[in-house]
Amino acid sequence: MEVILLERVGKLGQMGETVRVKDGFARNFLLPRGKALRATADNKKRFEGMRAELEKKNLEAKGDAGKLAAKIDGKSYVVIRQASDVGQLFGSVTTRDIARLLSEDGAEVARSQVAINAPIKSIGQYKVPLALHPEIEVAVTVVVARSNDEAERIKRGEDVTVRRTEEEEEAAQAAANAEAMFEQRPAAEEEPVAEAETEAEADEKPAKGKK
Repeated sequence: MEVILLERVGKLGQMGETVRVKDGFARNFLLPRGKALRATADNKKRFEGMRAELEKKNLEAKGDAGKLAAKIDGKSYVVIRQASDVGQLFGSVTTRDIARLLSEDGAEVARSQVAINAPIKSIGQYKVPLALHPEIEVAVTVVVARSNDEAERIKRGEDVTVRRTEEEEEAAQAAANAEAMFEQRPAAEEEPVAEAETEAEADEKPAKGKK
């Protein structure tokens, strides 16, 4: 299907261009969201009458998006979630969750502007792109962790799932070493006594011999 773009669409073209796209993409995305019109003779005339107003609105929207971009670009956000020992979330972090997180920080971002391909399903640090305007895209960092302390470790670059297992092993080894030392102490204390008795017996033998 051929459509006339009413705004810049990434990888397709600029406002006013006529492009050919798949029918499903046009019907399910471009047309219902007001990003394009079917490329008919009537719509081409209609677009020319709309062009000035569309360009004005685009500049205003771009200005607002630019201010928002300056406010949030590069910021880091923490999401606390329950997860298994290997880091698999009991649930997921969706575009809706991320949009709500930004809104709570005073940045009004629609979930449709959160450009992730799939929900986040494990703990870790993620770079999340935000398409604030057809011509403006920024990114924020979302740290998903089981606690604030774990979030700080993730920010430092630690692999918390591996580190968590190592710490458990180290703790178990330390406990085993302590137990082994505790069991060996009585035997170690008895050895000098046994040696002392042996020396005493040795001293007695020459004395008996002289008599």
